[in-house]
Amino acid sequence: MPIADEIYYQLSEGCAEGQRPPVVLIHGAGGNLLYWPPEIRRLPGYRVYALDLPGHGKSEGRGQQSAQGYARAVLNWFESVGLHSAVVVGHSMGCAVALSMALDHPEHVLALVLVGGGARLRVAPEFLEGTSSTTTFHSTVEKIVARSFSPQSPPRLSELAAARMAETRASVLHGDFIACDNFDETARIAEIQQPTLVISGADDQMTPVRYGQYLANCIPNAKLEVIPNAGHMMMLEQPAAVAAAMHNFLENLPY
Repeated sequence: MPIADEIYYQLSEGCAEGQRPPVVLIHGAGGNLLYWPPEIRRLPGYRVYALDLPGHGKSEGRGQQSAQGYARAVLNWFESVGLHSAVVVGHSMGCAVALSMALDHPEHVLALVLVGGGARLRVAPEFLEGTSSTTTFHSTVEKIVARSFSPQSPPRLSELAAARMAETRASVLHGDFIACDNFDETARIAEIQQPTLVISGADDQMTPVRYGQYLANCIPNAKLEVIPNAGHMMMLEQPAAVAAAMHNFLENLPY
């Protein structure tokens, strides 16, 4: 089982080291690396690392309550596995982590792929309150998942996502939502100089397309891709489309 600095990860070696930029996948609140489907975890032609953040999935340690805390943990993991820099891909809270890395430690971020993210993330009070108690935790997870998928998505997808999220400790998910709710980099977002791909789901209720449009407008070297028939969990709902958008972006990166 590959663990470095208490972080469990999977590595898909789609190319020899040094031929193309490494890619690091960071999941969202209450998630784990399985929220990235095989089409993305095994992106052809790239070395792809998929992580379980501290306290999530098979990783040890404790969950954090800030994007900056998770960013420090990921950077410590970089050092442990011998990565100096990588293309950082984040989903939702993972976008906040990726943006924190790019703003505070730009030398370690070659480019960004922001999936269902925003420069500012606010969490519905009912979700913050509902995840703070074990009594209401499971019913709150059901509400979160119900808002995370497009009406066009198969019900089985949301059932699997709910089961996975319910395996997360209530305290960890609550801490993740605190991290999201406190995240606000609107004042600094224009400082990001790395090439950036923003991917939004057309039916996303958690971080609507306007969030992605704001990122694409404010980050100098950014472009927006909107995925039809997809909600907040667009990489699970439309894995081929998201993987294709990522692949096209990566193929055009100078490296």
